[in-house]
Amino acid sequence: ARASGYGAGIDSPGWYGHLFGAPDRPVERWLTKVARLLREEDRIVSSAHVIEAVRLAETLAAMRGRPLPGLTETTDAVRAVMCDGSDVPLSLVHDRLVVGDVLGEVPAAAPAVPLQRDLARLQRRLRLKPEALERELELDLRKENDAERSRLLHRLRLLGIEWGEPAASRGSTGTFRETWRLRWEPELAVRVAEAGVWGTTVLSAATAKAEADALSAQSLADITALAERCLLAELPDALPVVMRVLADRAALDADVGHLAQALPALVRSLRYGDVRATDTRALAEVAAGLAERIFVGLPPACAALDAEAAQEMRRHVDAVHGAVGLLGDAVAVEHAAPADRADHIDRTNQPDEAESAAPDGDTRSGIRARWHSVLRVLSRRDTVPGVIRGRAVRLLLDDGELAQDETARLMGLVLSPGTAPADAAAWIEGFVGGGSGGGMLLVHDERLLGLVDAWLTGVPGDAFTDVLPLLRRTFSAYEPGVRRTLGELVRRGPGRRESAAPGGAGIPGFAAELDGDRADAVLPVVRLLLGLDGDQGNAEDNGRAGADDIAHDLVNDFVGVTG
Repeated sequence: ARASGYGAGIDSPGWYGHLFGAPDRPVERWLTKVARLLREEDRIVSSAHVIEAVRLAETLAAMRGRPLPGLTETTDAVRAVMCDGSDVPLSLVHDRLVVGDVLGEVPAAAPAVPLQRDLARLQRRLRLKPEALERELELDLRKENDAERSRLLHRLRLLGIEWGEPAASRGSTGTFRETWRLRWEPELAVRVAEAGVWGTTVLSAATAKAEADALSAQSLADITALAERCLLAELPDALPVVMRVLADRAALDADVGHLAQALPALVRSLRYGDVRATDTRALAEVAAGLAERIFVGLPPACAALDAEAAQEMRRHVDAVHGAVGLLGDAVAVEHAAPADRADHIDRTNQPDEAESAAPDGDTRSGIRARWHSVLRVLSRRDTVPGVIRGRAVRLLLDDGELAQDETARLMGLVLSPGTAPADAAAWIEGFVGGGSGGGMLLVHDERLLGLVDAWLTGVPGDAFTDVLPLLRRTFSAYEPGVRRTLGELVRRGPGRRESAAPGGAGIPGFAAELDGDRADAVLPVVRLLLGLDGDQGNAEDNGRAGADDIAHDLVNDFVGVTG
């Protein structure tokens, strides 16, 4: 019962609350509650189950020499009759009924700290009732009431009052939606009283707490995370203080790793100006300056690293790459004309419409171009560890900044006999590892797979045991289907792929052209899915050609996606 916040030494407050409130027949009423709960959870419980459970509880009480059934007898009866001997549904009964989720109430006239009164006022106005039972709350930030709910929950989190916990949204991936898991713990009332030292209202207390946290933050990443939380909580008075501390700390911090850790959270914060109508121009300037310092310091920081430090720096490179993509869009919007910026906000707040490209300003293209230049430097510098060089080549290839022929040439140089096997294996791990779709890249580009295959078969036996853990870690991250396809391609041999199938068509499903016979085989199923097999008479004759065209288009699209 202490887990529910009831710490008075009673293990079953829900049971005793039932005994106190039941006017008569407490056992029958209790088992009726149990049956109702199990039915709500889609378990089959009838009135006969309740009758038999009452009889069993009374029989057990008589056998044990007790005048009336107690909690032990009713629990045994519920387990035997309603739960079929299973403790899984019985645990639900224990949590929801025996312990219970009912919260007590304090009279409105009772003394309370000013922060508690302000929170209660906001809860009533926003219709957010504190409940002990966990529930999900979907918020649409385009609606004023939902936006205020979001601000309240974020401000409480800044104060250490964890009433709500952010969750992944299932319905949409846009920034205009939020999902929260709400559960009010009785201990949170104590947290509210403790947070009263920061202010008399939720807004003033959260502002003062954010300013104090910014001044006492130990790392640059902590300050950027705090800036993001201030934007989410919409604390206009605290944000200038946080930004000043952030700019001062960023100017003094020369560690590229710290800067790379701080940039993603800072760039994510720039998106909140879209939905929340927050001015993030100062934030964009700090983020752009931070990115420039990373661009300058990253190549020297990647030189002469051991294996563990190289893996950590590779994660920093991935994080910066994702942040630069968002930063380019955000900076372009910040430097756009006010009308263009308003148009961008309107498009962001209307997810059902087709997404159009953001304004393509020189600032955005300049940031991305400089980042691509840094990646080119990393990919060609011999002092950079292989895992980082391979990752830089892969990022350039994914962004369309590196041609397939140039990629194959770089891989051929790395996998040449003059390169140490351990360094070549690390390069392969950076290029195709990390769960970034590298397996499908090898499946659909047989030149790259042929280079890897030829290098692996030429590794000396004494060096093979050194590179095997790296390769196993790289390829074990692929999906089973990808590993199976790669194994089939390697088994047939890189030199025999084009002649493996009759007529030189290649491996079925991997030829350069569409296999007409295999595509025609799925036409009946496609027509059935489209509901075209039920047409009769002239309508069927007239529509057959059009239906076949639609089916062929679907097959072509499918082949284009899956290869």
